[in-house]
Amino acid sequence: MRSIFIILRKEFRQIFRNKINIPIIFVMPFLQLLILVNAASFEIRHLKLHVMDFDQTPASRRLISRFSGSPYFDIVNYSHADNIANEDFIHDNAGMVLRIPQHFEKDMMTQGVGKLQVVINAIDGSAAAVSYAYAQSIIADFNKQIVVDWIGKKQFEPPVTIISTVSFWFNPDMNYYTFMVPGILVMLVTMIGMFLAAMNIVREKEIGTIEQLNVTPIRKHQFIIGKLLPFWIIGLFELAFGLFLGKLIFDIPIVGSIWLIFFFASIYLLLILGIGLLFSTLASTQQQAMFLSYFFMVIFILMSGLFTPIESMPEWAQLLTKFNPIAYFVSVMRLVMLKGAGIMDIHMQILAVFTGAIAILGLATWRYRKVAA
Repeated sequence: MRSIFIILRKEFRQIFRNKINIPIIFVMPFLQLLILVNAASFEIRHLKLHVMDFDQTPASRRLISRFSGSPYFDIVNYSHADNIANEDFIHDNAGMVLRIPQHFEKDMMTQGVGKLQVVINAIDGSAAAVSYAYAQSIIADFNKQIVVDWIGKKQFEPPVTIISTVSFWFNPDMNYYTFMVPGILVMLVTMIGMFLAAMNIVREKEIGTIEQLNVTPIRKHQFIIGKLLPFWIIGLFELAFGLFLGKLIFDIPIVGSIWLIFFFASIYLLLILGIGLLFSTLASTQQQAMFLSYFFMVIFILMSGLFTPIESMPEWAQLLTKFNPIAYFVSVMRLVMLKGAGIMDIHMQILAVFTGAIAILGLATWRYRKVAA
């Protein structure tokens, strides 16, 4: 224990002696949390809408007023010619065109069916899907209101409608911050842990102190523990402070046990720090370690389910996510914080991360022995 304590004291002094480490560890993650949560939004507001109203009736004007009153659309132009709408599309003056044909109101009154055309700029497929959903929602609300208002009029025969009710569990208001803050917090804790651990041993190589450590009577496991523990403590501190900020600023709910989150995080950080240390033993310079970490970090983040659902990925990609530690932690954070999941609900994630941590730490220890020899 005394040997481990000596290494810990050396590591903490080494971390805090470097003035660049302080903002990297304690300032940048929380600035990123505040910026990314507000910037990386899937919501689309103020979409530029071009309106072509060939009907010019009370019904068509009511529908247009629905779009103009929505925060998701800004009507930027009115016209009665396709070439004008096309020009707006080409020059990015409009992202959507709403085309209301002649006899729109009359067809609804006499046939119970009114036809519309919505044209969407789909260069960005995700944005186009979201825009379409917004438009569909407005048109559906308009349709319901028309049926209510026109019931009883002789010339109007309302169509048969199916009434359904929808309720959203665990995030009833569909609050964007509620599901993004935990995921982004996981990403930041992972980045800091992996990058710092990856540059640790290789830095000792560059400044020449690794040779001095190798000739000391410190055992391999003591060396690895001494290297891991400072960043493990820093990672848990950052998680705690990030959750505090998330609750204070974004009012994120924590339905489940906060201790269960930290229990999982304590195992998860062993895996992440082990990956960083493994990279550190493989690399000869800090640049190589940084590039290795960056390469895997990008893959881990994009395939974590944070920005796109894992279920929508192809089968081979879903198989790869079984080896993605961030995917497990994002899943656990959302399950515990939003659903109130208990330890039995996440035991498979715990088992997977624990197994990965044992394997990676064993591999990192083996690689360090090879370098020392």
